[in-house]
Amino acid sequence: MDKRDLLTVGEVAERAGVSVPTLRFYESKGLVHSTRTAGNQRRYARHTLRRLAFVRAAQRFGLSLAEVGEALDTLPSDRPPTARDWTRLSRRWHDALQSRIDALVELRDTTSGCIGCGCLSTSSCPIYNPGDERGAEGPGARRWPQGLRDDA
Repeated sequence: MDKRDLLTVGEVAERAGVSVPTLRFYESKGLVHSTRTAGNQRRYARHTLRRLAFVRAAQRFGLSLAEVGEALDTLPSDRPPTARDWTRLSRRWHDALQSRIDALVELRDTTSGCIGCGCLSTSSCPIYNPGDERGAEGPGARRWPQGLRDDA
């Protein structure tokens, strides 16, 4: 790799719109990788910027760093990822993202008239729970859409 293709930690952080500590955190989680100079300074391949853009976008859409890391692990480590590599990676998430979208739409549509209104309708309110009957079913919200529960 040509030395001109390597960026300093500050250059990568600035170009990616993250702080230096955030970049180091992502590296500690294995999401990005650096090499070291003779003076023990970090240097990042230019294509690290694409990985960081992917990490930030995935986080914005509610994916965990563990999920992001698993996906990034499928990319080649010895060369910049190609368009085909990125397409293959994104196909893996299509169904999971669609499920989240569907769950969010259901949540929006079922709570728009309920939250804050105080109706507590026994037939339609997703938060009504007389006598804590749902507590026996386990922790968390039991009536919210399946895709949005922690145990789903």
